[in-house]
Amino acid sequence: MSTPAQEQSITEAQQELIGDFALFDNWVDRYQYIIDMGRQLPPFPEAEKTEAHKIQGCQSQVWLVTHAEGDRLGFQAVSDSAIVSGLIAILMRIYNGRRAQEILDTPPDFISAIGLDQHLSPTRSNGLHSMIGAIRRAAAVCVAS
Repeated sequence: MSTPAQEQSITEAQQELIGDFALFDNWVDRYQYIIDMGRQLPPFPEAEKTEAHKIQGCQSQVWLVTHAEGDRLGFQAVSDSAIVSGLIAILMRIYNGRRAQEILDTPPDFISAIGLDQHLSPTRSNGLHSMIGAIRRAAAVCVAS
């Protein structure tokens, strides 16, 4: 599992993401940026595409695998949708390699700050929240154990 560069906090990662999105003048360019991020996801093992790893509540097919290493969580995910793959890449940027307690303590402010709450379809928004819910549940299990 890779740890975030120079121990950047989730809040700092969110601020950096918000700054990146501010560089784009319109949502066509922002959607393209999201899709491009998704294309850079690492390969996902076919063997992990199981019902146990499937995220419910997503219009697209989404699989998420969590690995705990001490109090840190690593995530790997994939989707059959380009835009959802981009949303996964955003979530990986924010949450991958973070301490479980920090995940629980830090609200996902980036969603409204970059306008995802207003520019995703209701089904995509539900899927995003389902993925965040799965990440937060994994963090809660890690903290409890």
